[in-house]
Amino acid sequence: MIVIQNAIDAISLGAVYALAALGIGLIFSIMRLINFAHGELIMVGGFALYGLAGQPYLVMGVAAILVVAILALGMERLAFRPLRRASPATLLISSFAVSYLLQHVVLMIFGSRPMGVDFLPQLGDAVEVGPLRVPELQLAAIVVTVISMSGLALFFRHARIGVQMRAAAEDFTMARLLGVRANRVIAVAFVISGVLASMVSLYLVAQTGTVSYKMGVNMVLIAFVASVIGGMGSLVGAALGGFLVGIVSVSLQAYLPVELRPYRDAFVFLAFIAFLLWRPQGLMTRRADMERV
Repeated sequence: MIVIQNAIDAISLGAVYALAALGIGLIFSIMRLINFAHGELIMVGGFALYGLAGQPYLVMGVAAILVVAILALGMERLAFRPLRRASPATLLISSFAVSYLLQHVVLMIFGSRPMGVDFLPQLGDAVEVGPLRVPELQLAAIVVTVISMSGLALFFRHARIGVQMRAAAEDFTMARLLGVRANRVIAVAFVISGVLASMVSLYLVAQTGTVSYKMGVNMVLIAFVASVIGGMGSLVGAALGGFLVGIVSVSLQAYLPVELRPYRDAFVFLAFIAFLLWRPQGLMTRRADMERV
């Protein structure tokens, strides 16, 4: 039963990491931009919940999603669109600049201390199935991730803009020559990325009950690692990478000797360094990238 309990913990944590990694991977697949400001989208979602404390939970959640989606759209329009023809290094620096700007704006307004937020505390209750106790928050994370991934799969397969985004991810220049509107495709990608980031915000706030100006930093780092493990530019790979990071993290926490558990994250990253030495291209390799090589 302990093995099953650990498996459920690993899958639920991996589901959250998969959502974060999908947001990173989606933007990279189209723009070749590693958007480290994605962590600040998660942070802003948390502070949106803080600002709406006392409202019905549904209002708080929907408003946070809208705020983050609008911010992601504004980020693309003001920070990245003017630099679209710049080198990947310039775009990367721009993402760091946006990240630090948003962090320090929040720091000046709210201060550096974490602040409590009451958001869906009932999800801390557990569902008991025999000897197993599964927190409702973990079940919610798994369900939301499955629904989100299924919705994205249908969107990319059947929606016109979704098909255009797939074409842009394969060959952006050719897609534009065939009539795909670059501004529209990239804007929609940022909005979707913002929605995914806001879902991670909802989970983190419900789990910890606090918000802080650095709440997205660790998550965006893990999401980046998951995207690299899965294969940069592959959305399927990003999701698989997120689940893999969650599984490895929980497994090490459960089975490392007690005296080594405080250093779990070091072992996690060591394991993935070893993985990348063996398979530097990640789990999934896109056909377009193979053709370029």
